[in-house]
Parts: sequence; structure tokens; C-alpha cells
Amino acid sequence: MSVDLTKLLRENIRNLKPYSSARDEFSGEAAVFLDANENPFNSPWNRYPDPHQRVLKTRISELKNIPAENIFLGNGSDEPIDLLFRAFCEPGLDQVVSINPTYGMYRVAADTNNITVAQVSLSADFELDYNVVLKAVTPKTKLIFLCSPNNPTGNALDSSGVLKIIEGFNGIVVLDEAYIDFCPEKSLLPTLDKYPNLVILQTFSKAWGMAGLRLGMAFAAVEIIEVLSRIKYPYNINILTQEKALELLSNESSKAEWVDLILKERTKMITNLKSYPFVVKVYPSDANFLLVKTHDPRGIYQFLVDQQIIVRDRSSISLCEGCLRISVGSPEENATLMEALDQLV
Repeated sequence: MSVDLTKLLRENIRNLKPYSSARDEFSGEAAVFLDANENPFNSPWNRYPDPHQRVLKTRISELKNIPAENIFLGNGSDEPIDLLFRAFCEPGLDQVVSINPTYGMYRVAADTNNITVAQVSLSADFELDYNVVLKAVTPKTKLIFLCSPNNPTGNALDSSGVLKIIEGFNGIVVLDEAYIDFCPEKSLLPTLDKYPNLVILQTFSKAWGMAGLRLGMAFAAVEIIEVLSRIKYPYNINILTQEKALELLSNESSKAEWVDLILKERTKMITNLKSYPFVVKVYPSDANFLLVKTHDPRGIYQFLVDQQIIVRDRSSISLCEGCLRISVGSPEENATLMEALDQLV
């Protein structure tokens, strides 16, 4: 399939002349840097970071088996989400389509950029109907947001349905795979080169334990990556994040052990939670959290807060009435949760 990015881009973005930083004009090694008005003391923190994160992207390219030129790095996944709105959606005119319920940041970014959101409800079991999604598309629709595994429901969306949406839409499909490390066989990253209108978001916040670093990834066709790179802030990933991420990415074995333990703990938590009389349902999960329907979500939430245990009350969200979202913690944290819930029996 082919996508005309020229027509999709906002006119001012097509004509934008990006800011050129000192580190854009020169890359490589040098003995003396007198180009960026930096303080010459307090090395290495006195120097601006690589605005293109070349070394870090090379490492990620090796991990993901994706060419570095197809990778954009942002301050969390929230940065590329916002940049996609700014690149493709004309404020007050264009529209995006999103499933419901899903990650709330899509709506926040849309509202911030004055973009209308057409929400398409999932089924009662949180399944995706690709026909309903495509029917919500209008001539003003520029982006479709899909999250798989979905937040807060925890389930991976049907891949065949996602592919039909990508193939049936002439705009950009944004597939958020923040939790994909917990069901890696369902990632669409290997299909990226087939779909020039696909943007896949991933993160190091979950499986890799780097939420505090704020490092998100967007994978897409070179043409889309170039657009995002032109409109981002020049030094959007600081030197501390780049260096620490490189250090932590060298330890793939720990990440694999963490994922394995989280999956085992998730299975154990499902069994334990189902035993409580106040639990109505524990929904299937492909992520590192569980959506749990209860008789008294607000009361249980407040009880746990009083025990200094924090979960997420999602009972006010569409299709999640009565539900708490509970992250899978360490074995010790999960045991503490169950000991607290035992008091409610």
C-alpha cells in the first residue's frame, strides 16, 4: 500500500525549516568545542547531548532488529504521541479515532491540540471490531490510535483486525505496544516495513524497569521519523538518560528474568484474587497488570490506601464499572496486597 504523507501533513509542517543546533552541524570527535556556547568546565555534563541519540539508537536497532533510521526516541511515549498530533492534525479541523476504553493520554493530547476524538467502544469483553473502527473514519480523520495490549483492560487486540485497520485506512495508524514485552509473539514490529502508514510505540518503562528515565520509542517509515525529528525539541533526550539507558540495555538477562517472574506472579495473583467473595471477575491479561471487577471498588481502594497500598480505581471508565487496576508487583509486594485483602473477608 502507499500513503501520501504530503497530503497528510499540516501545511506549516511541510514548509517548516527546523532549528539547526550546533550538534546538528557537526558530529564526531573533536579536541575543542567552541560552537555551542557551553560552559567549558564540569565535563561531561557541560556538553549538550547528541540530538539524534546515534549510539543509543544503534543499540536499540540491535535489540529490536529495526534499522536505526526507523527509530525515534522521545521523552516517554507521550512525546511522539503529541508530535504526531502536531505534525498531522490541523487544530480545530481534523479528527482522530480511538478505541474506548484505552490509555487516557491520547485524549489529553487531542484536547491539548484542539483535535476532535471519535471514540469507538470495544465489546463487553474488550474485543476490537475493525469494521466499526473503519466506519468511524471521515475525510477529516488523520490518525487512528490502538493500544495492544490495551490499558486499562490488559488484553492484546486481535492482530488480524489491527492489520485490516492499517490496510483499510489512508491515514496514520498508531499502535501503542507499551506492554508488548509481556506477550512478544503478538508484536507487529516485524511487519513495519510492509506498512508505511504504521507507527508503533514501545517503551522501556515496563519490562526494562526504566520508567524514571522517561525513554519512549516510535518505530515507523523513514519519512515519518524524519518529520518527528524535524519538529521535536533539539535536545529532547538528556545525556543522563542516554548514558543510563545504554548501561541498562547491556543487561538483557535481568530484563528476561523480571518478565518471567512478573508473568508467574500474574498467574498466582489471578488465582488468589478469584478466591475472594468480593471479586466478581478477573479479566484475562497480556500485560503486567490485572483489571479486577469487584462489588465495592471505591471502598476497597480506600481500604488499601489506608494500608499504604496503592492500586488504580478505574470504576468511572466506560466498560470498567466496578473495576480496579492492579499492577503485578514483586512477590513481597503481592503477598502484602493479599494479606491486606484477607482482612476484608
